[in-house]
Amino acid sequence: MQGRGVLDGAFALLDAVEQAGEARLSALAADSGLPKSTARRLLEQLVELGALERSGGLFRMGSRMFRLGMGWQPSPGILAGARGPVHELARATGATVALFVLREGRTIAVTAVPGELEPLLPVRAGMTFPWTTAAGKVLVAGAPSGLPVDGPPGAWRREAATIRDAGFAVDHQEVVDGVCCVAVPLRDRTAAAVAALCVLVDSTRPLPALTDAAIRAGRAISATIG
Repeated sequence: MQGRGVLDGAFALLDAVEQAGEARLSALAADSGLPKSTARRLLEQLVELGALERSGGLFRMGSRMFRLGMGWQPSPGILAGARGPVHELARATGATVALFVLREGRTIAVTAVPGELEPLLPVRAGMTFPWTTAAGKVLVAGAPSGLPVDGPPGAWRREAATIRDAGFAVDHQEVVDGVCCVAVPLRDRTAAAVAALCVLVDSTRPLPALTDAAIRAGRAISATIG
């Protein structure tokens, strides 16, 4: 394997480790589609680099990947700018408040402050959800056409227009029973939506006041990154 092929193989193994949590060489070779000899060589190199760790015959994600991942954010300065408004919104509402991005057709939590939903739905950085969450909808609605998402329903075009006009999206137990969400876009200096601020509450909670609070917090965060 040379050049791009080596990188593709290494990332295929990293993806396989991420999915498995920890696994043996034979399983990782099969999951990544690599010959066993190639997988062995790449795994040894990844261990030497600190990207993976080996315990006995099991491979798991290494501390270097964790350290590098902690430095990622969807837009420069967004995490620092969001920290205050996110914590303030969580304190004021009792809700779980999180930042999400859209990647590979799914929404990924970037950071989260737990709230009343913690026992039912603990949200942590790195967790993924379908794009049909409120956060995913608000990002897909504002994205250029042709974004790779899995089969939006026929009514999506009308729903997307409504979301763009309103400036927020709502999820009424569409993804998780008992959970409702409100999400607003976070925009950079070009007005592009780089992330979504999402408020998650119990389905019995009224949403209008939460929506207003989320919109205000979203504007405050967007101002810091814009």
